[in-house]
Amino acid sequence: MDKKRLLMTIIISLIVLIMLLIIFFLFSPTRRILFWFLFGPHSTTGPNPPWAPLSVLDDSEATIEGVKSVINANNQFALELYSKLNSETENAGKNLFFSPYSISTAFAMTYEGARGQTAEEMQQVFHFPADDLTRRSAFARIYNNLNSGSKDYQLSTANSLWTHKDYSFLPEYLGTVEKYYGGKATNLDFVLETEKSRVIINDWVEEQTQDKIKDIIPEGAITYLTRLVLSNAIYFKGTWVKEFEKKDTRDAQFRVSPDKTVTVKMMVRDDKEAKFSYAEADELQILEMLYKGEELSMLVLLPKEPDYDLSSIESILTADKLSQWRGLLSERQIDVYMPKFTFETKYSMVDTFKEMGMPSAFTNADFSGMDGSRKLVITDVFHQAFVDVNEEGTEAAAATVIIMGETSAGPFNQFRADHPFIFIIQQRETGNILFIGRVMDPTAK
Repeated sequence: MDKKRLLMTIIISLIVLIMLLIIFFLFSPTRRILFWFLFGPHSTTGPNPPWAPLSVLDDSEATIEGVKSVINANNQFALELYSKLNSETENAGKNLFFSPYSISTAFAMTYEGARGQTAEEMQQVFHFPADDLTRRSAFARIYNNLNSGSKDYQLSTANSLWTHKDYSFLPEYLGTVEKYYGGKATNLDFVLETEKSRVIINDWVEEQTQDKIKDIIPEGAITYLTRLVLSNAIYFKGTWVKEFEKKDTRDAQFRVSPDKTVTVKMMVRDDKEAKFSYAEADELQILEMLYKGEELSMLVLLPKEPDYDLSSIESILTADKLSQWRGLLSERQIDVYMPKFTFETKYSMVDTFKEMGMPSAFTNADFSGMDGSRKLVITDVFHQAFVDVNEEGTEAAAATVIIMGETSAGPFNQFRADHPFIFIIQQRETGNILFIGRVMDPTAK
């Protein structure tokens, strides 16, 4: 009898253990990592790679029209921001590259807590649909689609909120951002562990972008007044449908300006299989190069002779114009010469967005939808991007970080002389100053 009981106990224990393992496998992030290693980066059998978030956002109320409205808003913002960056003196003659989706998404999460004039200005700059459900469910649908996985390319995006541990945010705001944007809040200590918090957020961005975006938040950007950081990251790696042969890449001249040329590595496709979607308009040539899976492509707008003046295109580039040019494309055989290039960009965008029409978000802001007060303002906006175009395809990554803080710290419950200060030796009764000085570096002799 004892042996039977012992055997039954062992069997029951094994069954319970197996059930626990099954539950752990189904609901743990380990599942994603195991699928990734079992089936590889080009499999559709399992979910996205370990660094990509699962597609679990609530897009049940999304409509085709709603998704189109968010995409149109993003595209309109993209070209308006391109024009703004192009007009800024510090960008004259420099490469430009950014992710409008990353910036729009980070600000959409911020917009969810904006009220009054602040919300109106943000809506005008980003063209967000005014209807809450339309906007939120469309962003969720786009997020899910980007993270749906593909056997042909890698594409993932992620959002996150980083909140000060002692600051009270409205549950409605945090719930909305997590439900529709995947931005789950993580508590950090921005007061006592300022630098540690900066490193944690930068590490998250680096991980989400496959180490392409590093140190997006510079030292000093997060302070003891910081209460919220909103972040988005996006990563893409795809190969051309029609790859370039490395043996055909050769040195060639690239005309930077009428009086300056540089030597570049020029990729070449001039074989019989070099068929691409192509079109011509009065001002330019248009080429579309597909990535494997044919769900994504690169569109190249090339000014025509005689002066190759890019500004002639930039001055007329709008969402409607781009749509018109896309409609001209048709497949044909054409010799393609395309330079290899790799570069990074980084933008601090507070002044950019002030000038684009939303100054109140940075000064007299109303983000009462976040915390029930009007104490929060945006203190910094950082955007960083990376792109590498070569014979095989393209790798691109970008991230956006919005830092928000209190306009004043409020009552202090501590005194931390961890920065320069003035000190005075006085007579208490009269206030007569006997000595006065300042400490800039306590270690200096």
